[in-house]
Amino acid sequence: MAGIIRNRLCSQALQLQRNLRNGYHLRSVSTTKLFLDGKFVESKTDEWIDLHNPATNEVITRVPVSTRAEMQAAVDSSAEAFKSWSQTTVLTRQQIMFRFADLVRKKSGKLLDYSTVFKDIAANITLEQGKTLVDAEGDVMRGLQVCEHACSITSLCLGETLPNVAKDMDIHSYREPLGVTAGITPFNFPAMIPLWMFPLATVCGNTMVIKPSERDPGATMMLCELANEAGFPAGVVNVFHGATDAVNFVCDDPTIKAISFVGSDTAGQHIYERGAMAGKRVQSNMGAKNHGVIMPDANKEATLNSLVGAAFGAAGQRCMALSTVVFVGESKKWIPEIIERAQKLTVTAGHEPGADIGPLISPQAKQRVLDLVESGVKQGADLLLDGRDIVVPGYEKGKLCRANTT
Repeated sequence: MAGIIRNRLCSQALQLQRNLRNGYHLRSVSTTKLFLDGKFVESKTDEWIDLHNPATNEVITRVPVSTRAEMQAAVDSSAEAFKSWSQTTVLTRQQIMFRFADLVRKKSGKLLDYSTVFKDIAANITLEQGKTLVDAEGDVMRGLQVCEHACSITSLCLGETLPNVAKDMDIHSYREPLGVTAGITPFNFPAMIPLWMFPLATVCGNTMVIKPSERDPGATMMLCELANEAGFPAGVVNVFHGATDAVNFVCDDPTIKAISFVGSDTAGQHIYERGAMAGKRVQSNMGAKNHGVIMPDANKEATLNSLVGAAFGAAGQRCMALSTVVFVGESKKWIPEIIERAQKLTVTAGHEPGADIGPLISPQAKQRVLDLVESGVKQGADLLLDGRDIVVPGYEKGKLCRANTT
């Protein structure tokens, strides 16, 4: 069974990489499956979300808006799996996590260019999300590092004791799994954030349902395939898809005991409030943007390189992207050099060699950038570098935008 799963994964990834390398348009549109009780299942919904390649605007898959029955089936599967999974030894769960981390990083050997499964996931991220392949590989690497951290569960889950805290009284504390947990993940790190969530939740003895971003769920589905091969029992991880209704279901369902969320302020506040009102533990990691203050005694070369990478990397679609910089004193004289470096950045599809800036995730995301630049100009800002009207040959329909600096 493991060999069949791996062959299917490698075949899909090989075709994906060929399409990326050759700029090939997919002729048939597949559907993204649900992952229920250890199996990939076609949704019975009549509502679908078209997922576009941001570089070409071509529809590459259709993501289901899961029915309520499908979402309930995922939770029920996780609840049933929790009964036995929570009773497995910590060493058993650790061994499965060792195998899972190894599968993410290992060489497949089935691909023509001897790529790794690691790179296959990165290629899928580039196809669905748009970031450069180098950036996508970093996405997977950061998630893999959390998997490796989860392998130290034998130390992480130690309890505490305090003898003689009072006469004839000792204190013993134990770490016990909560039950069914849920993860709601964002579009900008489609591998890293799921890998922050379900490895740690499950290695502690919990089960998890995941609602990945409907804009790029492919990486999560590939990780679920690897979880099957690593030996995760059916039901320990389940995946359904959707948007607002799916999020509200997670917040309201009484079986789900805890929610982990990464995303925007608006969504995060809603999930925190609604989930907390339902008595759940909620960790809500909401939108963030960095600001920089540049002092005149800073190392010039290191600072300029860092500013360009932080401001324009991933087309600014990182939680910690640098959107505002304050130059102090003599450091203001460095601004022309930042413009010069930004002008040299290569804007193209993320899979193209030498790409520095890939496309934005959606037409709405690009329009938001355009509106922000325009609002700055109307308020009196000097537009030192205008990349709004860039046209990249071969990707005229893509959501591409050159660096903008005011």
